Amino acid sequence: MANAWKRDKATRLLSPKLLFLLLSSTLIFLFFFAFLTYRPSNPNPTFTILNTHLSFNAISPFDCINSPQAHPVVASTVEGVRYPFLYSLSDFGTLPDKPHKNVVRMLKGKPFRKPDISVTIQEVLEKAKSEGRDGFVVDVGANVGMATFAASAMGFRVLSFEPVFENLQKICEGIYLNRAANLVTLFEAAASDSLGNITVHKLVGRLDNSAVSATGAKLAFKSNEEIAFQVRTVPLDEVIPESECVLLLKIDVQGWEYHVLRGASKLLSRKGSQAPYLIYEEDERLLQASNSSAKEIRDFLHSVGYHDCTQHGTDAHCTKKD
Repeated sequence: MANAWKRDKATRLLSPKLLFLLLSSTLIFLFFFAFLTYRPSNPNPTFTILNTHLSFNAISPFDCINSPQAHPVVASTVEGVRYPFLYSLSDFGTLPDKPHKNVVRMLKGKPFRKPDISVTIQEVLEKAKSEGRDGFVVDVGANVGMATFAASAMGFRVLSFEPVFENLQKICEGIYLNRAANLVTLFEAAASDSLGNITVHKLVGRLDNSAVSATGAKLAFKSNEEIAFQVRTVPLDEVIPESECVLLLKIDVQGWEYHVLRGASKLLSRKGSQAPYLIYEEDERLLQASNSSAKEIRDFLHSVGYHDCTQHGTDAHCTKKD
């Protein structure tokens, strides 16, 4: 009975000090758990505040988060680029008989075949980076983002213009896959020389060949089914204020290049190195299908000070010197 007195003593399960320590530890644990498991739920650049003065009065960015997404998502990394990125395909080819070449590569465990434009974009921006220059990249006719993500992978801010909804879906997927919501702003529009609307023609199974001209869209794929749709047009000068630096302007719009360039007259008229490095597709057949020509484009570029243009396949590269 020597220890019987212990049964009569009141038991204190938690002292105030111990209770305080437990409560504090629990709060700290919950804070770190929430921090470690947090993932941004919104990859949409519409809801991301960019470090810029762009107001986008002429047009609102495309709303990725509220856009229905395509299924399935066929995405992969790109081979052989210095700054790697992922992009998602909108065209799968004719399944299962003749799948897209990149689908075949992915099934074999290989990366997507690198687009030439991705390498070119990174080479141009690498030079700008080495010179300590920063600014926007403008991607007109973005398709599924081969140029857009090549630039954002290097940390550059990008304004992307694309009229085809299926391609917009894939760019939204690429924004999420590359965690590029703070760098890429996407517009559902065709850049042109006036505000308004225009009919664009897209081909089933060849969404990379969509064009304002029905003839241009079918030029190399006459047997494909064509779909016409309306899309908004916006001049680049209505979106990009004169105070913002643009390092690079890339245009690939299947023959509509002249109108895009005219809508960027103020941007292109900037002096010397303040004007963007210009890459545009110069395919005479596509240009003629849209009632313009390579000569008309070159004459216009000379009028705004671009006298140094070189041909790289079907692309033209133009620069200004200080």
